[in-house]
This record gives sequence, structure tokens and C-alpha cells, in this order.
Amino acid sequence: MNTRTLKKTLLSLIAVILLLAAGVAAGLWWAGNQAPAMMEASTEGAHDGRTILYWYDPMVPQQKFDKPGKSPFMDMDLVPKYADEGGDASTVKIDPGVAQNLGVRLAAVKRGVIDTDVRATGIVDFNERELAIVQARSGGYVERVARLAPSDVVAAGAFIAELLVPEWAALQQEYLALKAVGDTVLEDAARERMRLGGMPDGLIREVSASGKIQNRISMTAPRGGVIQTLEVRPGMTLMAGQTLARINGIGTVWLDVAVPEAQAGAVRAGQTAEAVFAAFPGKPVAGRVTALLPTLDDGARALRVRIELPNKDGRLRPGLTAQVSLKGGGGEPVLLVPTEAVIRTGRRALVIVAEAEGRYRPVEVTLGAEAGSDSVILSGLDEGQSVVASGQFLIDSEASLQGIVARAAGGADSGMAAPPALHEADAVIEDMSAGYVMLAHGPFKTLSMPGMTMEFPLASPKLVQGLKVGDRVRVGVREADDGLLVEKLDKTGGAK
Repeated sequence: MNTRTLKKTLLSLIAVILLLAAGVAAGLWWAGNQAPAMMEASTEGAHDGRTILYWYDPMVPQQKFDKPGKSPFMDMDLVPKYADEGGDASTVKIDPGVAQNLGVRLAAVKRGVIDTDVRATGIVDFNERELAIVQARSGGYVERVARLAPSDVVAAGAFIAELLVPEWAALQQEYLALKAVGDTVLEDAARERMRLGGMPDGLIREVSASGKIQNRISMTAPRGGVIQTLEVRPGMTLMAGQTLARINGIGTVWLDVAVPEAQAGAVRAGQTAEAVFAAFPGKPVAGRVTALLPTLDDGARALRVRIELPNKDGRLRPGLTAQVSLKGGGGEPVLLVPTEAVIRTGRRALVIVAEAEGRYRPVEVTLGAEAGSDSVILSGLDEGQSVVASGQFLIDSEASLQGIVARAAGGADSGMAAPPALHEADAVIEDMSAGYVMLAHGPFKTLSMPGMTMEFPLASPKLVQGLKVGDRVRVGVREADDGLLVEKLDKTGGAK
């Protein structure tokens, strides 16, 4: 091979090498500029062309990420949040057709004045303030008794028994002798001794007017009413102060009413009441509350309320039952929702708030009193919102499956936001620093979060003071904007 041929061959090889280098460079440039576009197109294709707003961890929906990957909180992939879904990660989206099939029914949160009328059942009893006791003022003998028996109704002044009091004879003789002498001082003293001996003023005046010994006395009813006890028989010997009869007036009666414990706060002394008796239909009797008795009925868990009713015709007798309506005054307007819309879990109360585009959000509320078919909402909701009144349990179950936690109560009426809930579980410390702790924890049941090993930020470095790796602890976390924040680490046992 001559020199000229060799030069041509080398020049050809160099040209080929330069062309190959240029091709490689062009390929790298094209890959660098077109691969992201292809990846984006691939991602969009994988998500059917839907625009992704961000990625999130369903267990910590408040934290948002700008790209897919593994969750920093637990061993699971981040979930995309699409722009056409609306709402946020703390809501559940249900197709309108599915919602109709589920029987979802909405009700508005309204403001109104609750009906504070309380309805209960009562039993008529004697008014013990009208009780009269018939007693013998002096010892003696029973000579005659009226034909009466317990539970008989007597009028005021009715004859009960006639008593012979022998010691009165001597007192009366002394008085009449001093009166005949004309010494007014001694006469007044003798009159006072008769009074101290138990003689009524009427009998003393009769002795003074007639000048005759009156050692028998008729015992009469001091008031009209029902004879509760009658303990006198002919020939009995009586001692001073012995009770002959007990008579209870029936001009007014008491109605002993059992008010359910949940409605006890709506009852007050002086409140007007209306009683309807089965024995007298169409003839209600008006009265008023005179006392709230200090003890509850243990069996019925009810407040005992005493109502006084007039009984001029005497038709209301002890033992009759009545349906009672306690009239309450109008109060301040309050927020109301149907009672059927409230989900009671034992520790808290939830409602499902309906939002736009078929989205539903579980919200924790603070309940007040119940008024008919409505419940008072003290905090957690605002007037005009829509809540699910039927089918809410299915939506709440779906929210739990998606790891959605109900927003804490703290509406406009509460004046201040409720403190974040503290969720607890048992755990073992795997690693720790001044700002973070690595825990192998059990399930957080209130978060529907399974047990796993993950790192948590600490609310304060002081939480890990006195603790070491391997210690068993009771951990308490709350939901913060950055995820779950440890606020409690209580040592429960030795190292594992």
C-alpha cells in the first residue's frame, strides 16, 4: 500500500468516527429533551389524561407531595389527587346515581327556637302541707266515738270522739270558787291554770258563762279532708299528747311527676303545668311546679317534680294518673339538625356534611339537647350547610376505609376551636433523636391505621428524656399540617 492510499484510508476512518460521534451526541440530546415529555405522556396515559394536582398519603391526607413515590410516613405508595375530583383528601366522592341508590337524603342545618315543653306522667298524692293531727291535750277516757274509718272524707268541725277528763273537774271547781269571791287577780290565775291543763278557750268560756263543771269534751275535725289514721275506740284510756286521728285536706293535691333525666334541665320551680286525667277527658287542670325534689328515681333515671293542683270539687284523689305538659318559655335561636342525621360512636358525635360535586365530609360536632325530632348543635356546623339524614352510615364506613378522619368540632358558635384529638397506641422505640423518634407501633384504632414501623416528629425534645432505644411506651399523636406529631410518650414497661 502506497502512502497516498494510506492517507485516504485514514481520512475515511476519521470521517466515519466523526459521524458516529455526531450521531451519539444527537441521540443523547434528543433523549434528554424528549424523554420527560414521553414520561409525562406515559403518566398521563396511565391516568387517562386526567390532571394530577398532587400526591398524598391516605393516612395523612393533610400532607401534599408534588411527585409520586413512597410515603415518608409508612410503607405504601402515594395516591394521586386529580383536579376533576374537587374537594380535598378529607372528603369522599360518591356518584349521584350511587347516592340515589343508597337512599341518601339531605337536610339543611337551620336555626330556630326549640320547643322546651316537657311531657311526662304523674301520680296524684296528698298535699302534706294540709295535714292536721287531732290529739288529746290531757289524759282521760274515751266515752263515745263517731262511726268513722280511715279513708273516710269528713268536713271541717265533724264529730270524732267524746272524752272524759277527770282532772279538769278540780281545776274548774277552783276557778268557779275564786270567781264567786270576786278577786279578779285570783280568778285570772285560776283561768290560766285551766288553760295550762289542756282546756280549749271555748270550754273555758262555757264554764265561766254557765257556772257548771264541764269535764267532757267533744273532739272535732279541725279541717275537712280524708281520715288517714283513726286510733281511738270507746273505753280507751288516753295519755296527754296521744294522737287520735290524722286528717289530710284535699283542697289542693300534689302531682308527683317523673321527668326524664335528659329533659331535667328544662324544668324549673314556678313553671306552669297542665295535667290531663284519663278519668276526666277533655277537662285539663292547670297548676304550677312547686319543688324539684333532690333525689332521682333510680329505677327510671328520672327527676321527681312536684306540681300543685287545685281540687275545689274534690274529684282529684290520690292514686289517679295524669299526662303532664310542663310549659317552657322561648329561648335563644340555636342550630338544629335532624336527630337521625347524627352518628353516635360512644365517645363523640359525627355528621356527614354534603358538599358540591357529590362530595361528603365527616365532621365531629358537639351536641346539645334534643327537641322533638331535632338535635341542638353547639359547635361543628354553620347555618345553611347540608347534612346527610339517611344513608350516612354507609358514607361514614367508606370514609373510614379511605382513612379519612372527621374534622374536630369547632364551628362559628363555639367561640374557639376544639383541641386536636389525641390518638394512642402501644409502641417500642427503635431509634430517637432530639426532634424525631422511630417507633414500631401497634394500630391507631381511632385513625384506622395499622401497626408498622415509622418515624414521627416530636412536639418537644423533652418527650424522650429518660427513654432509650428498646423501651416500651404508650404513644399519643395528633394530626398536624405536617402529618402525625407525637405529643405523649409514656413508658409502660421494660425494654423488649
